[in-house]
Amino acid sequence: MGEVGLRQAQEKMRAAGAADVAIRVFTHYYRLLESGQQGKIHEADIEPVGELPHLDHLDTDPDAMRAALAETVVIKLNGGLGTSMGVTGPKSALQVKDGLSFLDIIARQILSTRRKYDVPLPLVLMNSFRTKTESLQILSEYDGLAIDGLPLDFMQNMEPKLLADDLTPAEWEPDPELAWCPPGHGDLFTALVASGTLDALREHGFRHAFISNADNLGATPDPRIAAWMAEHTVPFGMEVCRRTRSDRKGGHVAVRKSDGRLILRDSAQVADEDTQYFQDVTRHKTFNTNNLWIDLDRLAELMDGHDGILGLPIIVNRKTVDPADSSSPKVIQLETAMGTAIETFEGSQAVIVDRTRFKPVKTTNDLLVLRSDVYELDDAGDLTTTHEGDEPYVDLDPEYFKILADFDTRFAAGPPSLVRADRLEVRGDVAFGKDVVVVGDVEVEAPAGERRVIPDGTELSS
Repeated sequence: MGEVGLRQAQEKMRAAGAADVAIRVFTHYYRLLESGQQGKIHEADIEPVGELPHLDHLDTDPDAMRAALAETVVIKLNGGLGTSMGVTGPKSALQVKDGLSFLDIIARQILSTRRKYDVPLPLVLMNSFRTKTESLQILSEYDGLAIDGLPLDFMQNMEPKLLADDLTPAEWEPDPELAWCPPGHGDLFTALVASGTLDALREHGFRHAFISNADNLGATPDPRIAAWMAEHTVPFGMEVCRRTRSDRKGGHVAVRKSDGRLILRDSAQVADEDTQYFQDVTRHKTFNTNNLWIDLDRLAELMDGHDGILGLPIIVNRKTVDPADSSSPKVIQLETAMGTAIETFEGSQAVIVDRTRFKPVKTTNDLLVLRSDVYELDDAGDLTTTHEGDEPYVDLDPEYFKILADFDTRFAAGPPSLVRADRLEVRGDVAFGKDVVVVGDVEVEAPAGERRVIPDGTELSS
């Protein structure tokens, strides 16, 4: 059924208006899947990385930083919805701090950096059709953000989900959109070419792109890294953090023995027998923040030289066509991760950064910390903290706090103070009053079947 399934998928993409380069890339990964590749990276084929440069030790020459930043564009991955938190719109439109959304804060960060360094610093979003309209509406409130001749966004590609039993494109009559999926954020490179954005940026003299997730407000365009990229002619730079026990499932960088290149190994690429090595944070000591820096000219050369197929490692994602219906048909989504491009650029480098550059909001646990007094938002859109040590660990009962509407109801008077907290664990139906303070290591539990209300002004301590 392979050739039949591939032809049907190609025709479906063509009928939907997919770019030729997107169809070629999909075809490449379909054939890899058909040949039995699962994208596994075995521990025997890699070794831990050695010493890496640290952001704090990079050159800070003002002229070099400004010159490099003047040739840099900021790209934010913005295709995601807040579905895991029960939100249907763009995740980046959620209010996260002082009544501002991710996109509001990102816009302020960009405009502030422009003023500080007197550089153009374009902002470009990679949107999906579900996020485009609302996201651009938010950005339209910021005068001068758009730059003449450059788009504020481009669209990620879509591809058919494949039925697991015969690799033909899935159909789902109750909601036809569910038969489609994005090809992972590795699609960024294909979408940059297909949309013409890569050519437009290079024509306007931009040499480097700083790429990060829209839900990570710590990912600001640091001029020290821009200058380091330019001075050392680094084609691909990845920001990494030191792994802790809580990061043991996060993708790590390593060195491939066969050619000495840096690679990224994500959890989906780990063979079962290698899990213990993958999760050993004393062996593989750094994880990928998904803050990436790329030489746009080198990217264009690689894409041109390989017919638009960068050759990122395949990720085979097995799901049901309707993720909310476990009885719906089993499907395969062919995906790639943009960080895995580290192995395709000869001379790629990684730089160690601290946790201030990695503050993603994946759950309402993360959201509570960000909304609390652990972080303050200044006029430049930068988050600062007076909390000592690692940020507090928060674990809210998913039955009552996972969905944003439920979360907001239980924190209707605002988040508790967490600046003196080490850990907050909540079990059961607990609602927090105004000006609640958490100190140290705290567990709060509600009686089974009842709601517990923490009164205004309560101090919870260990």
